[in-house]
Amino acid sequence: MRDIKFIEVTSEIGAGTRGASLGIGAVKVASINSGSNFFRDYNAVEVETENEILFSETKTPYAKYIEQVYMMENRMCEVVSKVIKSDQFPFVLAGDHSTAAGTIAGIKTENPDKRLGVIWIDAHADLNTPYTTPSGNMHGMPLAMVADIDNLENKINEPSETTINIWNDLKNIGSSGAKINLEDIVFIAARALEKAEQELVNKYNITNFDTEQVREKGVENIVSETLNILEGCDIIYVSFDVDSIGSEISIGTGTPVPNGLTVDEAIQLNKLFVANEKVCAWEIVEVNPTLDTNNVMANSALKVMEVVREELENRL
Repeated sequence: MRDIKFIEVTSEIGAGTRGASLGIGAVKVASINSGSNFFRDYNAVEVETENEILFSETKTPYAKYIEQVYMMENRMCEVVSKVIKSDQFPFVLAGDHSTAAGTIAGIKTENPDKRLGVIWIDAHADLNTPYTTPSGNMHGMPLAMVADIDNLENKINEPSETTINIWNDLKNIGSSGAKINLEDIVFIAARALEKAEQELVNKYNITNFDTEQVREKGVENIVSETLNILEGCDIIYVSFDVDSIGSEISIGTGTPVPNGLTVDEAIQLNKLFVANEKVCAWEIVEVNPTLDTNNVMANSALKVMEVVREELENRL
């Protein structure tokens, strides 16, 4: 029987709004207040962060704090790789979504010959690059990093030579070149795409099941269709950004967007996905209690985590 290995990374340097570094602590508070057993026998590896750089102004406006992001991706790659090598299942609790690139690089490091599919449950596509980003926030770039794309066809920025050099290094973390094919991504609840990202979605025919489709088809059908799309993949990684949940329910995340999933829909989606034998890692990101009231988002995140953990323990 395989063990679940929890990985905590409280980095928030990729986000545009401060506070995601406190997300894991907020979930732990939610656990204590609710009497949950989730953290009772919890054994986690903590990834060192570079959050202190946030007290300084970034020198790379089209990829903010890219040098420190590069350091974080390398650390995540190494930790995830080590966990998989130990025949454990990575259960990642992260601050901002930028570190997902390191998670994917770590998975690919230990599975170099396997085709990796990605289920991205998120309000955003996170396919921007330093050439296309309107904000410079690197939590909007992890999928572009691991797909080894620049999207120069939709270029609006002129990044510095420093930015370009580190960006190219980011795309080669863990191994040279792309870790995933863009066609092997499935978005769920993505509803705040930039024009440059939408161009990529159209060009590569990437599936995006929006909230309305989740309601019309039902969660079970969405899960089934997603797994059919990724049928050619040997392994699958699931990344759950809490902003996939609608801002009507909670604003406790850095980039809340209305018309998202309900908590129950998020629970059922993640539960059914991790029940599949191909799923090799699961991640939750972007809880920000500084933006919330009564710790609502952390309470919702805990509910999802409890169900995912239970399902994985039954499966593994």
